[in-house]
Amino acid sequence: METTVTTEQSPSGFSRRGLITSAAAAGSAGLLGATAGFGLGRTGLGSSAADDGGGSPRRDLDGANGAQVEPFYGTHQSGVETPPQAYAHFLAFTMRPEITAAEAVRWLRLLTADAAALTQGTAPLADSEAELAADPARLTVTFGFGPGLVALAGKEQVPDWLKPLEKFGIDRLDPNRCKGDLLLQICGDDPLTLAHARRMLFKDSRSFAEVAWQRDGFRRAYGSTGEGTTQRNLFGQLDGTANPGPGSEDFARIIWGAGTDTTEPVFSARGEPPADLGAHLPGWLRGGTTLVLRDIAMNLDTWDKADRPAREFSTGRTLDTGAPLSGTDEFDVPDFTAVDKRGLTKISKASHVARARDGLGPEVQIHRRTFNYETGAGEDSGLLFASFQADIERQFLPIQRRLAEVDLLNEWTTPIGSTVWAIPPGAEEGGYVGQSLFEG
Repeated sequence: METTVTTEQSPSGFSRRGLITSAAAAGSAGLLGATAGFGLGRTGLGSSAADDGGGSPRRDLDGANGAQVEPFYGTHQSGVETPPQAYAHFLAFTMRPEITAAEAVRWLRLLTADAAALTQGTAPLADSEAELAADPARLTVTFGFGPGLVALAGKEQVPDWLKPLEKFGIDRLDPNRCKGDLLLQICGDDPLTLAHARRMLFKDSRSFAEVAWQRDGFRRAYGSTGEGTTQRNLFGQLDGTANPGPGSEDFARIIWGAGTDTTEPVFSARGEPPADLGAHLPGWLRGGTTLVLRDIAMNLDTWDKADRPAREFSTGRTLDTGAPLSGTDEFDVPDFTAVDKRGLTKISKASHVARARDGLGPEVQIHRRTFNYETGAGEDSGLLFASFQADIERQFLPIQRRLAEVDLLNEWTTPIGSTVWAIPPGAEEGGYVGQSLFEG
């Protein structure tokens, strides 16, 4: 056989095309043998390192399992009380003008069936890359309904609060980030799994809607910190210290709007949250909750110019442990009356922690499920602030109004996107998300 000659050389001097033709000349058996030898060599090195402790160091991947599954069907949707995953994608759709209620139901049925399959590691029927669905890695898909989608079931079904928030002086909102009829919050511990799920759900939606906006977010990579560790935002601050604990009576009341008979009360230092925070929710939303999603730009360049004392003074907490300036541990209750040796208040009345909680009642609590974003070498950096609560008026707005009025952190943060969503209850197997709205 003639050998092909080429001048195209690899950095090591080998001809790329020559290597290909030589392999072909060697025959399929030779090629298979070479490939098998390469694979065995790698396996052998790994085994040797594991057996005698020698060889190259290896990462500890104990517990990192792509087969981990979060439930899809149930009383509540997953992705709210679920321990936050490493990655998130928020995908908002605007329905096509001609969509009817019957077509919306078809769309929701399709999305529900495919989301249910993907979260359990099963490829949907129309999945052309089924292998990418095999490792769900705690994938969750959470549906949020905007007023346009709800109105298809009847305008009387749209609650008064399902509308844009009031205008705040700190806002610099981009209208393109403040719209949408359906939100999909897609979260998981593996970015490849998440990307595949996003593509499949987008394909499901092309005949019914157009993308209104989308945003990627991230937290610490899976396994890099202990489970339950409070995440840090791009300012280096611990973000979410005051969240109610998943599975607690506090969580049930604050987020789902009703207490349970199966959990012990673990009321926080703020006192016992009311058990009626969900009383105002329409019947079709019982078992669900509300979501306020704020896209908050963070000016890292000007933050860099602030020294550590200025940063901690602004937040009211230390950066290293997240402890309030009046305490020593992250979960210490802030003492807003404590003074230092000079007689000055340790926590400024204008600090973020003071404005967010000082003097507010036990009902004024939320569950924040936040994700960072950063693109373009820091030119577009910020926080996707997902706030879940049963009652926006009683829980979210009192905090937001105070922060908009005075908050030292406003020097470095600017809300650029804002949306409000109804989070329907979970679906029963064989049903679909939103069934209580369209068929209830």
